Amino acid sequence: MSRSSRLFINEVSSCVDEMLVGVVHSNPGTSILAGHRVIIRSDIQSLTDAGQVTVICGGGSGHEPFAAGYVGEGMLSAAVAGSVFASPPPNSILAALKAVRSPGGTLIIVANYTGDRINFGIAAERAKALGIKVAVVVIGEDCAVQSIDKTAGRRGLVGIVSAMKIAGALAEQGRRLEEIVQTVEFASDNMGTIGVSLSACSIPGTGPSFHLAETDMEVGLGAHGEAGVERIELKSADETVEYMLNLMTDRSRPNHLPLESGDKVSLILNNLGGLSELEMHILGRKVVQYLGDMGVEVCCYFFGHFMTSLDMAGFNVNLTKLNDLLESAINYPTKASAWQSNQNRFSSKQNVYMKIDDIEWQEEENKKFSSTGDSMYSSVCETVKKCCRALISNEAYLNDLDSGAGDGDCGSTFKRGATMILSELEKNTDKSVAGILGLIAACAENSMGGASGGVYSLLFTTASRHLNEPASLKSWCTALDAGITSVSRYGGAEPGDRTMLDALVAVQKSLKDGVESNSSIRDVLRHASESATAAAHATTTMKARAGRASYVNAERLTKPDAGAMGVAIWMKELT
Repeated sequence: MSRSSRLFINEVSSCVDEMLVGVVHSNPGTSILAGHRVIIRSDIQSLTDAGQVTVICGGGSGHEPFAAGYVGEGMLSAAVAGSVFASPPPNSILAALKAVRSPGGTLIIVANYTGDRINFGIAAERAKALGIKVAVVVIGEDCAVQSIDKTAGRRGLVGIVSAMKIAGALAEQGRRLEEIVQTVEFASDNMGTIGVSLSACSIPGTGPSFHLAETDMEVGLGAHGEAGVERIELKSADETVEYMLNLMTDRSRPNHLPLESGDKVSLILNNLGGLSELEMHILGRKVVQYLGDMGVEVCCYFFGHFMTSLDMAGFNVNLTKLNDLLESAINYPTKASAWQSNQNRFSSKQNVYMKIDDIEWQEEENKKFSSTGDSMYSSVCETVKKCCRALISNEAYLNDLDSGAGDGDCGSTFKRGATMILSELEKNTDKSVAGILGLIAACAENSMGGASGGVYSLLFTTASRHLNEPASLKSWCTALDAGITSVSRYGGAEPGDRTMLDALVAVQKSLKDGVESNSSIRDVLRHASESATAAAHATTTMKARAGRASYVNAERLTKPDAGAMGVAIWMKELT
């Protein structure tokens, strides 16, 4: 089922009006112009009384935060909204022009789409007939289209947000309308945008705007969910960025953005609606790096949602070549809620990494066993290797157990930890049993990640501090008891909660019983392994009270806990 039929809206006919009410609720200092889909500054009267140039923009809805989110001091005086992906009607645009009428004049910023040009043009001409001073600037900076047809030309994309920021800043500074128009037109001529997407967007009441195979990506999309100018095979993040920037700056293309070494630019990395933060930051890292390799300095970097296409899983890269005036205007303060001003002060020369001098920790002598005093080292080392190989070979089985209660990666998590332990044991210079436990803790922490890595790191870190006599079974019991106590204290789980702790506690009890009965080590370990396996299987019918499984419907928990079964697997290798 397409997500377009599974949207959090009430009715298609009312979704824009209800959205605008929500925008005002979240954007103090704005209001809706009664009877129209217009968001306007609540203090507009003070602007017009002062004779300040006012700035309006707008377009179809579905691009939020554009344009309503940019209404505020230092950016737009008003924003006009149409239906989803449809230009606003001239009468609403004219109402906005009347509401922001100022002796200084009004600048209308329009994205280069036929419907927007026509409807904003009609409203502008009607306003002029009423004696309202207006000027129109059309923004078209799409580098993907190759047509030079004057009836269409370059489409207006997220670069229009930069244009609004520049215009709003200059208006706030009291500049004349003619000067603002000239500066915004210069900025438009010196910017470029290109986009790519992995999916179409979900248009309320309509469905996907186009269809894309799982192995393809769409390059050069417009802002209204329409398909791009080119469909290519799916690429990695770095390859995608390189392809886009090469396309943007290709001098053989009529609408390229010429970039030279030494140029200064403002960068907008615009999420079209459906990409994760993880993906966006990976992409942004490559854009900055690639521009730096070209000798282009990124002076301002803006990241996030600026002009979306509903939930489209794609992004735009917008670059604006800067002079001193444009840079100061882009960095000028604004109270518009959607402009992320905390990101603007950027230096491509910043140090990404901070190096901290390595700290040597001096352990107490009685907590560390030398190679000469720890005869069990080789035996324990080989046993740990067997445990690791067993966990690696059971990756698929543990992932399957975890699929009903977690995200199906428990086996893969164990494999990462076991693989690193095997590697580090080959390089280990601390020939002591306590050293092995510390190594296991470090590997778990650094390779497993998440709660599992933390739990195993706690278990073995604590155990290593309490293992005073490695040759003694009683000492191992004491160490395990301390480790389990630490896991329970910080993790919050207790026996019976359907976690790995159930198997560990079973091992702990079996070891204690063996010590008290003076059984042979072989028998003690065999019974402990059997106890771990039985406890792990017993988790099948337990109610989950801790861990990720506690969030899952009990009816779905039909298999043993994967973490507990992991304990049973490595315990079996001790026999």
